[in-house]
This record gives sequence, structure tokens and C-alpha cells, in this order.
Amino acid sequence: MNYLEFEKPLAEIEGKAEELRAMARGSAGMDVTSEAEGLDRKADQMLKDLYKGLNAWQKCQVARHPDRPHCQEYIEALFTEYTALAGDRNFADDHAVMGGLARFNDTPVVVIGHEKGNDTKSRIERNFGMARPEGYRKAIRLMDMADKFRLPVITLVDTPGAYPGKGAEERGQSEAIAKATERSLGLGVPVISVIIGEGGSGGAVAFATANRIAMLEHSIYSVISPEGCASILWKDSEKMREAAEALRLTAQDLQKLGVIDRIVKEPLGGAQRGRKEAIDAVGRAIEAMLKELSGKKPDTLIKDRREKFLDMGAKGLAA
Repeated sequence: MNYLEFEKPLAEIEGKAEELRAMARGSAGMDVTSEAEGLDRKADQMLKDLYKGLNAWQKCQVARHPDRPHCQEYIEALFTEYTALAGDRNFADDHAVMGGLARFNDTPVVVIGHEKGNDTKSRIERNFGMARPEGYRKAIRLMDMADKFRLPVITLVDTPGAYPGKGAEERGQSEAIAKATERSLGLGVPVISVIIGEGGSGGAVAFATANRIAMLEHSIYSVISPEGCASILWKDSEKMREAAEALRLTAQDLQKLGVIDRIVKEPLGGAQRGRKEAIDAVGRAIEAMLKELSGKKPDTLIKDRREKFLDMGAKGLAA
């Protein structure tokens, strides 16, 4: 288990319980069951206390936890007959973005998502989930296919933001993001988005311009990272805690502002402590949102989606 900064007291208790059990395994006849169970109960209570009142910065840490399930795991668990499609037919294949044709509950769909990777090798290959222009152009190609064959689009968002490197800028990063957002707005099929970890900047919006947007309970969604915001406003990235509060980037704040439609509850301690439960909860949310949109005509879907985003500003000012 990788423990977060605010989980250090919990790590000590769980570590002591494991030490007792290790000692018992190495000493025949030694019974530490009651002591270990007592520590387990104390740890369970501490976990509840920690997670019932997370502040915005702590939620940022949970959203970025390396053990959270990522896009590939959701696709493998929730979709069948997944056939990955690669490349933007222009420059290259961006491994930070994965997507293709699949079935969800036996319904043909197009699924697109950011993939961060799970170890050093895969994280480098996936560029830590930061897409280049060809990633967004690949997504546009998949959206075009979905529109042509009347397939719902499901996106899984988990990125700190689009890649800001020199090559990406030379190949039109901002134009690619804008085109992906524009294409998503104009799709005559249901578009559903779930923010499963980080939703950072325009790199996330390009995939989250949807009829229905859901967020996992401890995920975040913001125009900029807290560190980036603090560097701009206070010239000090160490003020990221204050920035996180000011940005109102939590699922709970964003639901009040009308930016998202539903919050998907996570297991106690975050999705990293109950990966299967979190994935199953996302599956149920996708199923419910697809049901809400089924039977709607293309013009209605486009109109509703545009009005949804136009209304966000008014709701934000009122809040």
C-alpha cells in the first residue's frame, strides 16, 4: 500500500498490526490475534475519520494516487469485444489516449480515455496521461466513426492536462484540443464522460464535453492544477493548498455549480483500496446515464449538450 501524506498515522497502525502477524508466523505458539484485531479496529476507525472530512488538497492527493484503477482497467472490466484503434491518420499514435470499438452491456459503443500507466515503463510510454495533438486527433477520428454508425461515446478522463512540450505546440496542440471539443459538441449520439482521477485543463474538457458528466467521489476537475494556479497567482507553488480550495475542483463543489451531473461513490479509503468496487460503481453510473439518453433524437442530444454548457456560467455566477 502506498500511503498519502495525510495517511501517515494510519500507516503506522496498519504497519504495527502487520508486524505482529509477521512475528506470530515466525514463532510457533505465539498468539497475537486479539492485539492485531484491536489495531485493525483502530485503523478502520481512523480511516473513516480521515476520509469523512477530506479538504480539497487531500482530494487532489487521492485523485493522483498511483494505485487508483486507470482507464485500461475500466475498459477490461466493463467492456467486451474491445478493439483498439490506433493513430490519427496524420502523424502518429499517441499512447496517452486509448480508444476503440467495444460493447457495454452488449450495446455497441465507442470508448475513449486517458491512460497514465501503472509502472515506470508504462508511465513513460503513456506520457503520464498527458496527450499530444495526435491523441486528440485520434479521439476526433473515433468520434467521427461513432457519429457515422450511431454509436454512443463513453469517455474516461484521467489527465493532469495536455502535454505542453515544444513538439506538441509545433503540431498544433491548442487547435487539436479545440477541434476535439467542437466535434464532441456536434455529435448526434449520446456522449457520456466519467472523470476517474484527474481532470486537468482543456486536455480534460476535450473529452468531457458530454451530455452527462460523472465524477468519482475523490476525483478532481479544474481549469488548472493547484500548483500551476499557485505559481501564477502567488509566484509560489507551495501555496497549492490555498489554490486547491479556491479552485473549487472537488466533485461536491462542481455538482453544486452544475458542472457535473452525478457523483460516483468510492469505497472507504478511495478507489485504490477497493478497485473492483470502484469499477463496478462506475459501470452502474454509465448504465444509468445511457438509459437516461436512450431514444433521444440527434438534434435533441446536440441541443441539450450545448445548452448544458451555456448554462454552466449562469449557475456558477449564482453560486
